[in-house]
Amino acid sequence: MEGGWPAGGGFLLYLTVNLLLPGKGDTFTINCSGFDQHGVDPAAFQAVFDRKAFRPVINDSIPTRVNISFTLSAILEVNAQLQLLTSFLWMNLMWDNAFISWNPEECASINKLTVSAENLWLPDIFIVESMDVDRAPPGLTVFVSSEGQMTYDRPVRVTSICNLDIFYFPFDQQNCTFTFSSFLYTVDSMLLGMDKEVWEITDTSRNLIQTQGEWELLGINKATPKMLVGSNLYDQIMFYVAIRRRPSLYIINLLVPSGFLVAIDALSFYLPAESEIRAPFKITLLLGYNVFLLMMNDLLPATGTPLISVYFALCLSLMVISLLETIFIIHLSHMATTQPPPMPWWLHSLLLNCASPRKCCTTAPGKGNKGFGLTLTHLHGMKKPVELVEKVPGTRGTGLNGCPGSTRVQQEDEAQKQHLVDLWVQFSHMMDTLLFCLYLLFTATSIITVIVLWNT
Repeated sequence: MEGGWPAGGGFLLYLTVNLLLPGKGDTFTINCSGFDQHGVDPAAFQAVFDRKAFRPVINDSIPTRVNISFTLSAILEVNAQLQLLTSFLWMNLMWDNAFISWNPEECASINKLTVSAENLWLPDIFIVESMDVDRAPPGLTVFVSSEGQMTYDRPVRVTSICNLDIFYFPFDQQNCTFTFSSFLYTVDSMLLGMDKEVWEITDTSRNLIQTQGEWELLGINKATPKMLVGSNLYDQIMFYVAIRRRPSLYIINLLVPSGFLVAIDALSFYLPAESEIRAPFKITLLLGYNVFLLMMNDLLPATGTPLISVYFALCLSLMVISLLETIFIIHLSHMATTQPPPMPWWLHSLLLNCASPRKCCTTAPGKGNKGFGLTLTHLHGMKKPVELVEKVPGTRGTGLNGCPGSTRVQQEDEAQKQHLVDLWVQFSHMMDTLLFCLYLLFTATSIITVIVLWNT
């Protein structure tokens, strides 16, 4: 088509599109009259559309620079079992198309146009960690400026590999990467850059993120490594995305109920060690704790051994040990009413050391005793020491054959038996005290650990 003023004084404008191929430069003049009334005629860009398979550069030795940025608008899922992160991104690509340029003053003051993306050359930028097919919606458009600058925005749902460390669950922080690279073009044909600073991407993502669920965005950093595949070198931009789990859900549903059950089990030490209701009470708590773990199992990670699982295992172990200790004390109480076994010398020495006033060992709370100087009367259901010896009137307390010596021997045997019973009672209460102190130490350690992990 020839350029010029048409006959009859009609106003005719022309849009100039430079199509410069390797080694050859062609100028196409396209009639753009009527753009201000009827919009842009698609035929004006047909010559550009026909060359969408070629990289739009004047000289093929000059690499195309593609500026990349993105906005993280949602963190949809973090799958610890499959080590996958599912997120929603708005990708932004910018590059120059040397085939397109026009003078806005000659074309109805048009500075920017939108063109269907399927009609133009697009850089083959992909996310290296992506494990899913690109699900960008069809019918996207590209903004084309009069200087030939192309701006391509597209939403994409990304399911990417992420090395997840769940040891500190639910106070864990994960660091995932989004690596943008070209699939076909090496550094000789395509270079990657950024049109925004990293802090701008981070602030925009924090402001636009729409999910207030389990995860929150901490920050984004970047690196620009090169990827060598065989003899080909590819340009890359790697973004490090740091996210943190919101632990409130798990604290309320996991840690708080577990802490209450352990606290109630610790308070059961205020019950007499020989009480008939103490063992059933602890059995009920143990069963309730197991039911709690079964119900809350879905909230725990399916793989790995997080710190919270170790905490639950320790709680369960303490409750089992406490139940076994109660059973052992009841067994000692039963033996004390019949025939108490002899106490090993090392255990006797230990009791003497702990019962010394200079020692700091104390009895378990609620026992109402000072030190370990307990008598047999503290054992529930046991007879008093005097009832273990047949009552004999003083006038007839001469023994079986009227011999005072036999009565004295019997009284000494009963005194030795009573002393042995007292030693076993002291041992049982010492076990109660040690286990109660272990409960307190475990509870204090757990609370401090939760506070430290939550704050850091």
